[in-house]
Amino acid sequence: MADISANDAALAPAGRRQTGLTTSDGRPLKSALARSSRRARRRAFFLVLPLLLFILVTFVVPIGQMLQRSVKNDGFSANMPQLSAWFHDNPRGTEPDEAAWAALAADLTAAAQARSIGVVGTRINYDMPGTRSLFTSAGRQARGGIEPPYREAILEMDAKWGDPRLWSVMREAASPYTANFYLAAVDRTRDAQGDITAAPAQQQIYGKLFLRTFWLSLVITATTFLLGFPVAHLLATLPMRQSNLLMILVLLPFWTSLLVRTTAWIVLLQQQGVVNDVLVWLGVIGNNQRLQMIFNQTGTIIAMTHILLPFMILPLYSVMRTINPS
Repeated sequence: MADISANDAALAPAGRRQTGLTTSDGRPLKSALARSSRRARRRAFFLVLPLLLFILVTFVVPIGQMLQRSVKNDGFSANMPQLSAWFHDNPRGTEPDEAAWAALAADLTAAAQARSIGVVGTRINYDMPGTRSLFTSAGRQARGGIEPPYREAILEMDAKWGDPRLWSVMREAASPYTANFYLAAVDRTRDAQGDITAAPAQQQIYGKLFLRTFWLSLVITATTFLLGFPVAHLLATLPMRQSNLLMILVLLPFWTSLLVRTTAWIVLLQQQGVVNDVLVWLGVIGNNQRLQMIFNQTGTIIAMTHILLPFMILPLYSVMRTINPS
């Protein structure tokens, strides 16, 4: 019995090897399938590689660059290195001493000679409007150099150089990275102490624009739904011949350029346009009472509803087609 068991144990692996599935060239079928699967995945990857590169170059990289520019602007820090170093070495709240004014004088002279003073002024002008001319004017006067005492010499150019808020803005700009662009997008700014505060009333425009955009979006969505739902229902319930004809009418706007459709609405809705002419002809309004229906919310709602209506109808139709009419 022991001999038989030993023989069985010795023969079992060989038996399993003999009964294992292999390819025509003797390779194990499992490894051959795995190799074939890897080859298919590589082939599929190389087939979609051009599309991936296209998306990377035309979408991902530009979006990444825009995101980087939204938080990075070294127009000041790169062209005013000595003053930026002074800000780095001295904490917020430190009054500008003669060393700070000397650094400012040296940087103004160097930037003026390098013709980069406009870049510096533009960077500061983002956070403190009206200051670009201050820098360009100082740059013209500083090309020949600024003699000490620097504080008096620079203030003699323009007394605005002593404004504490200007120094606070320059301190913020001394870092190449900033969140001020995002603060401006929500009508916020920084005061002379660096605290986040509401922007001046005359500069608070983005909040109103956001609210107006959301309001128009809701109105246009509701309008397209009210107009598109009955059409989608008809498409889903009509016989195939009538449904196909109606579908052609729904898809017809896609065959026309968006620019052409927008221009057509201008022709129709302008004060001397077709709609106003018809209303005057019918006596609904007088010739001197023509309606203003373009370049305002009315024209926007009408044109956007027309443009987006097919995009509302088609998804509704695709869902309704799956619903049993009974």
